[in-house]
Amino acid sequence: MRPQAPAKSSLPILLAAVVILGTVAWLAVTGVRDNKSYYVTITELQGMGGKAYTRHLRVAGNVAPGSIHRVGTNADFVLLEQGKTLRVNYKGAEPPPDTFKDDAQALAVGTFGKDDVFHATQLQAKCASKYAPAEMKRAGPSTVAAATPVTGAPITGAPITAAPITGRQR
Repeated sequence: MRPQAPAKSSLPILLAAVVILGTVAWLAVTGVRDNKSYYVTITELQGMGGKAYTRHLRVAGNVAPGSIHRVGTNADFVLLEQGKTLRVNYKGAEPPPDTFKDDAQALAVGTFGKDDVFHATQLQAKCASKYAPAEMKRAGPSTVAAATPVTGAPITGAPITAAPITGRQR
């Protein structure tokens, strides 16, 4: 019988597996760290000190009326939240959404600069007043009832009358 030599071919495979796993782990850790963003209020942002300049942040507030200045896909505006203001400079690949208007709720994602301006690369907005029935608040109940058609009936100037029910319905 011949003595068996240790398997030398498994060593390069083991080293390659360690290198690959190490690379994947490094990419996962740095990718998560770079994409992580902290949600802060304007008050918290202004009280963070030097930490505010090094973190990727998300800040929400209402857009101050008359503060929006658009240039192409970019926009400068002011966010309001509990009496605090924050100047925001948005530079994104896409223009601000259609719901981005005065008094809209907005969420800016980006970094806070030493110039005391929030530099946003992403912008989300919603307009809560868009879904509020403002006309129903102003109109009285008689106006709403008169304007509401009966289901299945055409809207015409003629009065709607119901035929009497005779016999048994099947």
